[in-house]
Amino acid sequence: MAKLDGRVAIVTGAGGGLGRAHALYLARQGAKVVVNDLAADAARSVVDEIKLAGGDALAVFTSVTDEAGVAAMVATTLERWGRVDILVNNAGILRDKSFAKMSIADFRLVVDVHLIGAAICTKAVWEAMRAQRHGRIVMTTSSSGLYGNFGQANYGAAKMALVGLAQTLAIEGEKYGIRVNCLAPTAATGMTHDVLPEESLRLLAPELVSPGLLALVSDEAPSRAILCAGAGHFATAYVTLTEGVHAGAGDVAGETLQREWSRASSREGEIVPVYGFTQAEREVAAATRT
Repeated sequence: MAKLDGRVAIVTGAGGGLGRAHALYLARQGAKVVVNDLAADAARSVVDEIKLAGGDALAVFTSVTDEAGVAAMVATTLERWGRVDILVNNAGILRDKSFAKMSIADFRLVVDVHLIGAAICTKAVWEAMRAQRHGRIVMTTSSSGLYGNFGQANYGAAKMALVGLAQTLAIEGEKYGIRVNCLAPTAATGMTHDVLPEESLRLLAPELVSPGLLALVSDEAPSRAILCAGAGHFATAYVTLTEGVHAGAGDVAGETLQREWSRASSREGEIVPVYGFTQAEREVAAATRT
């Protein structure tokens, strides 16, 4: 039996590149797949590939920023298969320029597609997942968001915002069996064709990223993971909190922090907080001890 037999997956931006690889991989694992893309011919082509291989798939043509279109996509999925188990928020665009040359319109457009689009799609499946007490959501983040990249202020901001969205949704979804994770892929797609040399593009085939999805969407999946994947290599990234120093109150605290900066930023004893309020708890505890 395939690992995802009986599961229903929606993959956005699945007409080509990484999304196509995701859709084909999930179908090979037994999932029924909704192939979402604005390009109707491309989406139909992926559906044809899945069906030719013996799988079941449905093409839906809508922008992830179209709330009504996304709601209709989820309604169609539920009508056809009765459930939705997996959402892979993959759809995205690039508008790369240095921040000095970037228009606010291009900044807003990238954030709208990556962040708001993912939020719209996630909101559309959330109640169904809560009702069935099972769901697996994957946000597509990026090393550009986690670590920065020249010329990608808009893209990096959107991609790091998706990490924050995933962190909170994982907490809110836990009691309903909903697990939310992030995938940070490195893949040769139309979005990276002009960025990487030919040899790197060959090694970074999208098909080498998609197997990472199995760990993120199976019944045994973790939650709040950030999986970095490319060229068949997989690693996890973390948002951590150092032990820090208590610098006290008043204006002198700034000077104390400057002197103690190496201690405040030391990674010895750092933790991965289980929720955001951990920071406040540690700060109050440090102040109470003095």
